[in-house]
Amino acid sequence: MKILVTGSDGQLGSDLVPLLAREGHDAAGADITGSGASSLDITDREKTISSVVRLRPEVIINCAAYTAVDRAEKEIDAALAVNRDGPANLADAAGEIQALLIHISTDFVFNGSRNLPYDESQAADPLGVYGKTKLLGEQEVAKRLPGHIIVRTSWLYGTHGHNFVKTILRHAGEREALRVVYDQAGTPTSSFDLAGALTVMVNRYASGSAPYGTYHYSNEGVASWYDFAVRIIEGAGRLGAKLRCARVEPILTGEYPTPAKRPAYSVLDKKKVKETFGVSIPHWQDSLEKTLNELYGGGKVA
Repeated sequence: MKILVTGSDGQLGSDLVPLLAREGHDAAGADITGSGASSLDITDREKTISSVVRLRPEVIINCAAYTAVDRAEKEIDAALAVNRDGPANLADAAGEIQALLIHISTDFVFNGSRNLPYDESQAADPLGVYGKTKLLGEQEVAKRLPGHIIVRTSWLYGTHGHNFVKTILRHAGEREALRVVYDQAGTPTSSFDLAGALTVMVNRYASGSAPYGTYHYSNEGVASWYDFAVRIIEGAGRLGAKLRCARVEPILTGEYPTPAKRPAYSVLDKKKVKETFGVSIPHWQDSLEKTLNELYGGGKVA
C-alpha cells in the first residue's frame, strides 16, 4: 500500500517508515523539518490538503506532535496548531481521497485518578495543555473522518530523538546521584514495538478489513519513573556504559514541581488491540533491554 507517515523524523516515525518498507509497502516520510518532497507542515491547511491529494496515499499515519509537556503550558497556540489543527487538516485531506488516517495520541488524555488500567471506554479528562490539545486532536479526527484509527500510547522512547531514556543516560553520565519521582505510574513503551503494532494495523487494512476506532497500545507491565530510571541505569551499566551515577533517589511529585500537572496513574488497558489485531506485546523491561543494546551497540547514545 502507499503510505504517508507524517512526523517521520521523530522517534516513532524513524522506526515506522523502514519497518513498513520491509513489509513491502510504499512508505514515504514527511516532516516539518524535511526539504522538498519530504517537507510537510501539517499546521498549514492548504498545503497539507494539496500535498495529500497530490500524493494520494491509501493510508496516512500521523506521528507528528507537539510533545514538550511543560513548555506547552506557555506555548498554547503552538501546541494547538500541531496537536489539534494538524490532525484536523489531515483528516480533511484523508477524506478528500478516502484514505485511512491512523492518528497517534497519548495516555495524558486521562487525569490519572484511577488505580486500574484505562480502557478505551473511560472518559478523558486531561490535566494539562499537552493532554488537552491531544484530546482535541482526537475529537477533530473522529468528527471529520469516519475511516480513522486513533492509537493512544504512553511514555514513548526509542533510539531516535529526545526521550526519557536518553535524558537519564546523559544525567547519569554527569552526576553521582539522580532524584526521580516514584508516585507517578505508567508503562514505558518502545517506539519500535509501537511501530510494529501500527504495521500490523496497516497489513490488516490492506487485507480488506477496517476495524476503525480508538485503541490503546503500550508495552506490558507497570512502572514508576523511578523504576524506569533505575532499570535504565542498571541495564546500561551491564553493557559497559561509563556512568557516574551511583544512586537514584525516589522522590514525591511535590518535591519536583513542574509547570504541567501529570497523571499519577496512566496505565493503559490493551485488551481491545490484542483481541482485534492479534498483536503480541512485550514487557517493558524486555523492550528496554533491546533498546539499550541497540543504543550502545550502535553508538547512538550521544
